Amino acid sequence: MKKKSEMERLITFMATLRGPKGCPWDRKQTHETLVPYLMEEAHEAIEAIYEKNYKKLEEELGDLLLQVVFHAQLAKEKKRFDIEKVAKGISDKLIRRHPHVFGKKEKLTPAQVLENWEKRKLKEKEDGVLESIPKSLPILFRAQRVQEKAAQFGFDWKKAHQVVPKLKEEIQEIERDLKKKSGKLEEEIGDLFFTVINLSRHLKVNPEKALKTSVDKFERRFAYIEASLKKQKKNLGEVGLKELDKLWNKAKKLKT
Repeated sequence: MKKKSEMERLITFMATLRGPKGCPWDRKQTHETLVPYLMEEAHEAIEAIYEKNYKKLEEELGDLLLQVVFHAQLAKEKKRFDIEKVAKGISDKLIRRHPHVFGKKEKLTPAQVLENWEKRKLKEKEDGVLESIPKSLPILFRAQRVQEKAAQFGFDWKKAHQVVPKLKEEIQEIERDLKKKSGKLEEEIGDLFFTVINLSRHLKVNPEKALKTSVDKFERRFAYIEASLKKQKKNLGEVGLKELDKLWNKAKKLKT
């Protein structure tokens, strides 16, 4: 008897968990109830990539794969599709979108491959170029993808330095709104964020990762302030900004 592959084993386990004698929790789940877990597992895999922790990435990809198999099992039970159809669909798509590999061999640059992929995708789908970007994406990533898609069709600045004047313009508009109080402050700040993401894209800087680095740095420095105050038997909220700034500058010098 042929031994099952690990993928076949996983699919069997999932069917068992969903079966009449399976797990009460697994049997209760729906596509909708699993959404938070799908999002969480994807983000945990992303975190492992940023940390360059490949042992952790192996585990997180397994958790993510479980979510794919779980959703496919739910669909199979309703006779909508199964994991085989999921696999066939993506394999067929890879063949269609890579004619330079699976058809007539062509030497293309990564940029040309991406351009051809988007053109074929546009022909295959009725949606507009930007409509294919999920509205549920984290907003920084969604803004980046919107810009990237538009850029693939020529709607973009040519060089990073051309974005800088726009960045200054958006800051000036915020300054004007602060004086006039025209009620457009939220909109102007949104435009500023959007332009910063545009600049980071041109500079090949991942905005999500860049912001994460800054947030992590802020947390470390603020923790230093907190710890320093505790050593002095003081608490946050009991000292003024001047003293907090002094400790903050100490944290910066220590490169925390």
